[in-house]
Amino acid sequence: MKLSTLNIPDNLKVNSEQFEQLAIANRDLHLERTATGQLIIMPPTGGTTGRKNIEIEGQLWLWNRQNKLGIVFNSSTAFHLPNGADRSPDAAWVLKERWDNLTPEQQDSFPPLCPDFVIELRSKTDSIETLREKMQEYLDNGLRLGWLIDPKNKVVEIYRQGQAVEILQHPVSLSGEDVLLGFVMELEELWK
Repeated sequence: MKLSTLNIPDNLKVNSEQFEQLAIANRDLHLERTATGQLIIMPPTGGTTGRKNIEIEGQLWLWNRQNKLGIVFNSSTAFHLPNGADRSPDAAWVLKERWDNLTPEQQDSFPPLCPDFVIELRSKTDSIETLREKMQEYLDNGLRLGWLIDPKNKVVEIYRQGQAVEILQHPVSLSGEDVLLGFVMELEELWK
């Protein structure tokens, strides 16, 4: 199989319909689109980040499976945010009532909403500033709770509506607070 390089001009703008067509035609690529239409291609993760992603997704999925309060999504899911961006958090959760209010067509495409909860896990190639901007974008679009987890530095930034970002140094666990009632994420495996 011949590998090709995709070069994207800085001034190329992609609308949401074009983005969806590109994403469908290139399922092997992890794509996002900013609110201004800039296309972002993210490299695949390495083994360490992949292991940590599944740890995060697994804990969130298991809690939700037991509580049935919402719907859990992995990093392959793109959400069409109210500002027009198409973003794929590493893990996301949407309150069941909000999900049920979407049409089957909306559920089957890029859901047109901002998740209630997201996790972004910093990999070795991620810029912390870019991830912080992404977390702020989620907040600006209705996110209720978000965690930016930086395993290299063992730091978690907690994002909440109407509050300053809280920074925790080497926490052992995180609480889902009043958004994910009863959810506690254990972090020991992420710090390894």
